[in-house]
Amino acid sequence: MNNTPVTYLKGVGPARARLLAAELDIHTVGDLLRHYPSHYVDRSTTWPIASFAGDMPAVQVRGRFVNFTIHGEGARMRLVGLFTDGTATMEVVWFRKIKTLREAYTPGKEYILFGKPQVFGHSWSMAHPEVDAVTTPKPGEDPKGDSQGLRGVYPLTEKLRNASISSRSFHQWTQTALRQWGPRIADTLPPYLREKYRLVTLAEALAAVHNPPDNAALQRGRDRLKFEELFYLQLNIQRYSLARRADVAGTRMPRVGQMFNGFYSQTLPFPLTGAQKRVMHEIRADLVSGRQMNRLLQGDVGSGKTVVALMTMLIAVDNGYQACIMAPTEILARQHYESLRSLAAPVGVNIRCLTGSTPAAERREIDRQLLDGSLHILVGTHAVIEDRVTFRNLGLVVIDEQHRFGVLQRARLWGKAKTPPHILVMTATPIPRTLAMTVYGDLDVSVINELPPGRKPITTLLRTADRRMEVLRHAGREIARGRQVYIVYPLIDDNPKMALQSLTEGRDFISEAFPSCRVAWVHGRMTPAEKDYQMQLFVSGQAQILVATTVIEVGVNVPNASVMIIENAERFGLSQLHQLRGRVGRGAEQSYCILMTRQNIGGDTRRRLELMTATTDGFRIAEEDLRMRGPGDLEGTQQSGLPIKLSIASLATDGPLVATTRDEAITLLEADPRLAAPANAIVADTLRRLFPRPADLSRIS
Repeated sequence: MNNTPVTYLKGVGPARARLLAAELDIHTVGDLLRHYPSHYVDRSTTWPIASFAGDMPAVQVRGRFVNFTIHGEGARMRLVGLFTDGTATMEVVWFRKIKTLREAYTPGKEYILFGKPQVFGHSWSMAHPEVDAVTTPKPGEDPKGDSQGLRGVYPLTEKLRNASISSRSFHQWTQTALRQWGPRIADTLPPYLREKYRLVTLAEALAAVHNPPDNAALQRGRDRLKFEELFYLQLNIQRYSLARRADVAGTRMPRVGQMFNGFYSQTLPFPLTGAQKRVMHEIRADLVSGRQMNRLLQGDVGSGKTVVALMTMLIAVDNGYQACIMAPTEILARQHYESLRSLAAPVGVNIRCLTGSTPAAERREIDRQLLDGSLHILVGTHAVIEDRVTFRNLGLVVIDEQHRFGVLQRARLWGKAKTPPHILVMTATPIPRTLAMTVYGDLDVSVINELPPGRKPITTLLRTADRRMEVLRHAGREIARGRQVYIVYPLIDDNPKMALQSLTEGRDFISEAFPSCRVAWVHGRMTPAEKDYQMQLFVSGQAQILVATTVIEVGVNVPNASVMIIENAERFGLSQLHQLRGRVGRGAEQSYCILMTRQNIGGDTRRRLELMTATTDGFRIAEEDLRMRGPGDLEGTQQSGLPIKLSIASLATDGPLVATTRDEAITLLEADPRLAAPANAIVADTLRRLFPRPADLSRIS
C-alpha cells in the first residue's frame, strides 16, 4: 500500500496523479490514505427546503429535479435546475461543465444534494452541490449508502478545485483504496504499545477517519493516528539527542574560581531570582558532567538571561577556556558588549566586540588576543564565524535569539573549537512546552520564569483610533518627564488596498504633532548602516521618538523608553505583540504599551487583544498564540530543521499526548538504543521509512 502508485486507483489517472503529487505531495496509495479530512459534516440529517432561514450551513436535501434551463452566453453561461423536495423549491446552479452535467441528471429521478444554500434575488439557491442518485443498495453494502452519516471534508488547493478534484473525489478514492488494500494494511506500532495504550490497529484507524460509522469510532481512529505520528516524531528527535549525549564528550569545567566569585560577590547588580539560581544549578551540572552541554535558555523579556549567560562564561574563563556570544544585529551585539563589559571588567575579564564595522586595526588586535588566549570573551555578529577568526581554546558558545541564525552559520562556530564547545542557546520568545519538546527536543531546556525584584509590570491598554490624540498626549507627558517613545506601524508605505497606518504617513504626522522632538525611524528596506544610524540616535537619547516597523522586535534595549504604541495591533500575532511590548519596561519607571485598533474589529480579534491587556506572562500568551495560529507561524520553527509537519496531531491541543509519546520514545531508546530487539522490528522499519535521511542537528543547534 505504502509504495503502490496512486495511478492504480480507479478515477485518478496520470494527469490527476501528477497534480496530486505537485499540490499535496501524494504519490502513493499510502500517501492518499494519510491525507486526512480537516473536519466532518453530519450527512445523517435531511433538511426541508421550506425550513431554510438566515445564514445556512452546508446541508443535505432530498428530492427531484423538475427541469433544467441554460442561461446566458459564453463566460456567463450557467445551468439552472429547479429542485423540489415537496415542501418548497430552490434553484441549483452550475457554472462549469454545463453540457456534461445536463446529460448526467434526469428530471423526476430522486437525488440527494449536499451544499450551502444562499438567497439569490428572492429565492433560495445552491451552487455546485454534491449530487448523489438515490439507489437500491447491493447485497453487502451499507443500506444508508455513503451519502449519509459523517462525511470527511478534505483539504484542497485552488489548482485541484480548478481541475474538478473535490472533497468528494477524495472520499471516493479513499473508499476504493480501503476496499482494495484495507485487509492488507500492516500495522506500524508493535502489539505491546497498542495494548498499553488501548489503540486500534492502523487498518481500523484509517477506516474510521475516512468513513466513520459514528463519533466514537472516529475518535478512536484519530487517537491512534495521533499517537503514531507524535511517537515517531519524538523517536526521531530523541535518538539523535541520546546519541549525542553518549558519543559527544564535553569539556569538564569543574572550577568556580576568581572571575566567577569576584563577579558574584562584588559586581552582581542585584540578587539572583530563584529561577536564575535554579538555571545556574542546571548549567553547572552540565559543565561538570563530562558531556557536551546543549541547552536552551528561555525566559521572558527582562528576566535576566544575560546575567546567567555571563556567569556561565565566567566559569569557562575560570577553567582556562574562551567564550563567545553571537547576536543577530550590530546594535544588539554592541549592547551586549557594553553591558557585559560594565559587569565583568572590574574583575579582570577581557571582553572585545567584533562586528562587520569593526576597524581593521582593532580586528588585528582582536585576532592576536584570541590566538594568544588573553581575550576571554568575544561578543559579535556573523563576523565571528569568518574563517580568519581563530580561537586558542574555545570552550563555550552562547547564541542569542537563535532563530535569527541559520544552521550552517551555527555549525561554523562548532568548527572553531578543538573539542566540541558547550552550547547555550538563548531566546526571549517564550516557547510553549509542547513546542519546546518537539522543535527543541534535542536540547535540554531551562526556563527563567521570574522577573527581577523591583521591576514594574507593563501596563497594557487597548485603544481605538478615535482616541489617538488622547494616546499622543499621554506620550507627550512621558517625553516631558525625560522618557522616550516607540511607535510601531504594520506597513512602510501607504497601500490603497489596505486601510492600515503606514510608517511614512505616521512619521510625518508624528513630526508635526511633536515639533520640539527629534524623530528617528527604522524599517526593513533601509541599509544596515542607515538602520544603525537611526537606531543609535534613539539608543543614545538624541531622538525622543522612534517610528519603526517590526524590525525593532528583537535587539533594542533602551531602559529610558517607557511607551510603546502599536498601530493596527489587530494585524500582529500575540507573540509578536509581546515581543514588541518587551522593548519597554526595562527600567525602574512605570511603562505602557498601547494597542491601537480600528473600532470595528471582530469578537475573536478583540478577545485576543484583551488577553494582552490581561497578562504579561509570555508563556501564557505563547500557548494561546500556538492554539490560534499553529506552530508554523511561530519564529524559530523553520530554522530548527526538525520535521514538525503534522497531518493529524496538534501541538496546540494534544499537549498531554506530546509528553506521553516523548516519554515513551525515551524509555524505548534507553532500553534498546538501536531498536534491535525483535519486539521493536516494526518500530525500526517504520522509522527508517519515515525518516530515511534525518539531519543530525543536535551538534549545531
